[in-house]
Amino acid sequence: MYTSLNTGAIGIKNYTLAQTIDLARQFGFDAVDFSITEAADLADQHGIDYVKGLFKDIKPGPFGVPVNWREDEAKWQADLEKLPKLGKVAQQIGANRTATWIMPISSERDFDANFKFHADRFRPIGEALKPYGIRVGLEFIGPQTFRTADKHAFIYTMGGMMELAKAIGTGNIGLLLDIWHLYTSGGQVDDLDTIKQEDIVSVHVNDAPEGLTMETYQDLDRRLPLETNVLPLEAFMNKLAAMGYDGPVTVEPFSKRLNALDNPAEAARITADHLNRLWATMG
Repeated sequence: MYTSLNTGAIGIKNYTLAQTIDLARQFGFDAVDFSITEAADLADQHGIDYVKGLFKDIKPGPFGVPVNWREDEAKWQADLEKLPKLGKVAQQIGANRTATWIMPISSERDFDANFKFHADRFRPIGEALKPYGIRVGLEFIGPQTFRTADKHAFIYTMGGMMELAKAIGTGNIGLLLDIWHLYTSGGQVDDLDTIKQEDIVSVHVNDAPEGLTMETYQDLDRRLPLETNVLPLEAFMNKLAAMGYDGPVTVEPFSKRLNALDNPAEAARITADHLNRLWATMG
């Protein structure tokens, strides 16, 4: 496993790839979450060797799926046409993981129709990226507060998302596994025994507020890892290590504490400190 810095997830806005990498280097992160579109634009402007040079001592972590797959057919198809170029850039710089999240509800589609919609949308994405050795992680969203009676419920568990990945059938679709969503969906750390390490594309870690119930967790109100010790982070990390998971671990706390900071370096320092403490819990 290795640590990856996502600046947007800790309240740092509008940082370029170069700035993000510099910040990661300064505070000891191994990798950065990044935009493959930005990397491709830099390659167009300065050449691929320039982009490789940015990553000389920092790994490329996961990048967001660069397709507007939630949009209408025309936008989706237009983005699909760009995937081979982006996939080639990713392959050239050693980036082999991309990820996105899937809402656990729908206003328009019932479960079966929504399952088919997502399988049909992600199958060509997986097929387009597979020749470049890129795996796609799908994140389930756990909190009960999303699943209101006026919406059609959809996948919100790890097992459900694995069923979708298998139905897509391209062989390079797996999980973006977030302990927050595992916990708030009612899952347990031992549920990881039902999957293999190669099913996990990327991992997010954070903690939860104290004093709440499963019925009251709000998705954008989280805490930094080990800030409250509500989530079973030590067991989670040791389970991942025992499985042989070798991918990125990113903090995504939606922290009011970090968002209030004016100093990006301080936000990165605090995040790194919590990640280092988390790493120290692993036997």
